[in-house]
Amino acid sequence: MFVKIAENSQEREKAYMIRRQVFVQEQNVPLEVEIDEYEDVSTHFVLYNEQEHPIGAGRFRVIDNIGKVQRICVLAAGRKSGAGAKIMNAIEEYAIQQGIPQLKLDAQVHAIPFYSKLGYEIVSDEFMDAGIPHRTMIKTVL
Repeated sequence: MFVKIAENSQEREKAYMIRRQVFVQEQNVPLEVEIDEYEDVSTHFVLYNEQEHPIGAGRFRVIDNIGKVQRICVLAAGRKSGAGAKIMNAIEEYAIQQGIPQLKLDAQVHAIPFYSKLGYEIVSDEFMDAGIPHRTMIKTVL
């Protein structure tokens, strides 16, 4: 498995395809909520399997010198294989290269154990986003 930053519209479409499958089809997030106004100002990451098929995605943008990690997802067939951690590690390495000291994400409650294992800490009460319970988590990387 390897992670690549999307460098053109075709590569970005691979990230959108995965996000539509996971968030829109599986979790019933409305498409207009999933694909939003921040796409053009974000860096998109795509995870490929050994056959070079896209199986995971993530998005990163900077807000007030804090890295906002968003839209982390892996197709069902690739889950429980370390794929999610591979995406997160690539995003964290990118943030460090950009000199971004802290990362923040809004984790779906069921995914909190995954992010906790990666060193993220809960910093908010539970809240709803797209009809799904979330909590904000942060991690200092620099």
